[in-house]
Amino acid sequence: MRFVDEALILVRSGKGGNGCASLRREANVPKGGPDGGDGGKGGDVIFRGSNRLMSLYDFRLHRHYFARNGESGMGRDRYGKAAEDLYVDLPVGTLIYEVTEHDDGNTSEKLIADLVNDGTEIVICEGGKGGRGNLHFKSSTNRTPRVAESGFPGEEKRIRLELKILADVGLLGLPSAGKSTFISKISAARPKIAAYPFTTLVPNLGVIENEDFERMVIADIPGLIEGASEGRGLGIQFLKHVERNRFLVHILAVEDLNRDAPTDGYDMLNQELCEYSAELGKKTQIKVINKIDTLDEDELADLKEKVTASSEKVFFISALTGEGVDELLAEMWRHLSLLSEKEAAEEAEA
Repeated sequence: MRFVDEALILVRSGKGGNGCASLRREANVPKGGPDGGDGGKGGDVIFRGSNRLMSLYDFRLHRHYFARNGESGMGRDRYGKAAEDLYVDLPVGTLIYEVTEHDDGNTSEKLIADLVNDGTEIVICEGGKGGRGNLHFKSSTNRTPRVAESGFPGEEKRIRLELKILADVGLLGLPSAGKSTFISKISAARPKIAAYPFTTLVPNLGVIENEDFERMVIADIPGLIEGASEGRGLGIQFLKHVERNRFLVHILAVEDLNRDAPTDGYDMLNQELCEYSAELGKKTQIKVINKIDTLDEDELADLKEKVTASSEKVFFISALTGEGVDELLAEMWRHLSLLSEKEAAEEAEA
């Protein structure tokens, strides 16, 4: 299945059922009055966040979502049946925009919901109310009304869906930095891995648990290159997913380093983050150098010495062999714990 993170759909709630205009006709009731029942309510269209979905692919194939109409009322005071609501499941992290078309041909958008939690429900279009039957129109001057209300129309909206992946950790790096290998080693995720640019064409999610059964969701963001903020490579298509990550793990492969100034290798992608979004550039990063299994002991010692001289905190790992991975994971759990404590404190103050 292809990864799709945007879709344009049309949604419509159900029309209310018509009220019934009926008069009692019974042999033993010589002056039968009105007995027309009300129409049933039309179905709502409800969007619901779901952790089971990872893409908006289905919404590129199926673009119309219409709830059913309510049933019309009937004689003998029988009310029409209300229509069932239409539930539409969306991936957690989906932004929902209402698109308005103007008379001049232009369109505008308004954000109406952000599904950030599994199970969150948002009523997008309310179903129309059922029309009243003629029993409601009986009066002292009109004992046999022959009129009833039509059901009220439902709502129709054009909706643009935009998915921004929610994860605790975003893996950031150049193509073939080893992010996919790393996520495959620490979780059950099985991304495509090969030694050529842009192996990862879609974000991959992995989930890990610690001994306290706490979960950490990790997103492997497709490799970014210089000019990504201007759309080069996979560019803006995936930079937006980094926005929803709580902190970043920035991975550099040994072959991409400037051996004389190893930590300078992080500057290029950091500049792309800042140019895309100032807030993105401020996100906490854990810096990692990967593929140390390709170095001999002297080369590794020299590299560590130069990194130490730069006063940067950098983790050295081999995602392939597992060397240094445990230490990196411990640091990731520490960062997640600190962030959770900070967010809880801010919530308590609010």
